[in-house]
Amino acid sequence: MIELEKTYLVKKLPASLKDCDFKEIIDIYIPKFERHPKLRIRKNGERYVITKKVPINDGEYSEMRESTIVLTKDEFELMNQLEGKKVRKLRYRYPHNGQIGEFDIFQDELEGLVVVDFEFETREDKNNFEMPDFCLIDITQEDFIAGGMICGKKYDDIEEKLNEFNYKKLFLHNLNKN
Repeated sequence: MIELEKTYLVKKLPASLKDCDFKEIIDIYIPKFERHPKLRIRKNGERYVITKKVPINDGEYSEMRESTIVLTKDEFELMNQLEGKKVRKLRYRYPHNGQIGEFDIFQDELEGLVVVDFEFETREDKNNFEMPDFCLIDITQEDFIAGGMICGKKYDDIEEKLNEFNYKKLFLHNLNKN
């Protein structure tokens, strides 16, 4: 399967995001020693998978070849014991202009970081997509924030790079005050 997507840093959380469905995601990237592991074990709500993502064009992260195997909860729990780079986030599914934006609100050591992904059926759809006003900048090609690169890091580890984009921390609890 080929995945076509764009990823953005979020500038502000839409007020109606609090009304959207969400689930907890836990990612474990292996092997731990690799700079950018391509193998990911994931708990996605009550779904468990192992996925390998490889760029179709070297260094081009907007088009990935993706292979996925469904796991049982017991298989996930066993693999969860492997030494890997871990991250936990809440993923909200947000409708926007006929698309679904997947807001990833990072938890724990990466709290304050929020990105949104949009997936596309065709390259034309991807190329014609206009960045929503709640987004700050397209970071699809930014290596430092790719899933396998951000796992196991703290916000402080990426803060200097985020500051280059004038990114300001966002928190889910602020959304609930709207």
